[in-house]
Amino acid sequence: MKKVEFISKILEEKILVLDGPMGTMIQREGLTEQDFKGEKFKKIKNSQKGNNDLLNITCEKLIYNIHKEYLESGADILETNTFNSTKTSQKDYDCQDFSYELNFQGGCIARRAVDDYLNKNPDEKKIVAGVLGPTNRTCSMSPDVNNPGFRNINFDQLKDDYLISVEALIDSGVDTILIETIFDTLNAKASLMAINEFERKKNIKIPVMISATISDLSGRTLSGQTLEGFYNSVIHCDPLSVGLNCALGPKELEAHLVELNRISEFFVSIHPNAGLPNAFGGYDETPESMAKYVKSWAENSYINIVGGCCGATPEHIKLMKKVVEKLEPRKRLVKNKSLRLSGLEAFNY
Repeated sequence: MKKVEFISKILEEKILVLDGPMGTMIQREGLTEQDFKGEKFKKIKNSQKGNNDLLNITCEKLIYNIHKEYLESGADILETNTFNSTKTSQKDYDCQDFSYELNFQGGCIARRAVDDYLNKNPDEKKIVAGVLGPTNRTCSMSPDVNNPGFRNINFDQLKDDYLISVEALIDSGVDTILIETIFDTLNAKASLMAINEFERKKNIKIPVMISATISDLSGRTLSGQTLEGFYNSVIHCDPLSVGLNCALGPKELEAHLVELNRISEFFVSIHPNAGLPNAFGGYDETPESMAKYVKSWAENSYINIVGGCCGATPEHIKLMKKVVEKLEPRKRLVKNKSLRLSGLEAFNY
């Protein structure tokens, strides 16, 4: 059975739980500069502290154990530790030449964690999602307020960088690609074009999960699109799922989830932050309080995939699993064949 059909079949049967953030788990370890650099990168002058993706090479056991902890908490979908593994993102660390290796190693670690888990629990089904982050560049906005026409990267450069990541992740054995924390739709389109180019080259179909970030209470992405405008911009790729993650907590994202449920012909995902950051930079939504939102969403048939982003922990994931495991997943809408266009807002005819 092809992977698209395999994952779709599971999603039609039950709500799947995505894992939680890698960064939150790494921060609690109190790693040093030497931990990040290891032996391989000790000659690089740039500081590597905070370059979490580098740990796929220098602290492989730590990343494996974090994956294992999420799996044992009930996660059905495991995300690779590759959020910043594109050449674009690694340039700030002077590690851009290691992009393929970071993605490949990240995929291999997650794949091994899932395979080891399934060897002990053969009746379960687990999925590895290869993560493509948004990068720290933007194709559609200028970083210089005095020069609105300036761009610090162009579309073709970003597409080519994403293509390296896509190839590495698929080579490592991931089941699906998750494009997450999308704040600039043009960046997302570059990643989608890279995926399409790789599919045509290899004559395969890759299940693609898409997850946007609503930047504030205006209900728009950072590049200015409404949720439906964004949705219209990406559905041409026939994604496995369309969803929301990061920036906001479950309370703030709920109205946007309701809107996505109203319009989406695809499976719907959501993995919010554990609330908004408090004065100390922490997150106040407890596993119990987040689970209440998740239970309500499941009872109202809003979701197919749910998990946690910044501030969430394995305990959050464990309670999410508990409240959704006996509830029915959302049913996809019948595909609408009408013309769908988008600028900053949606235009449907």
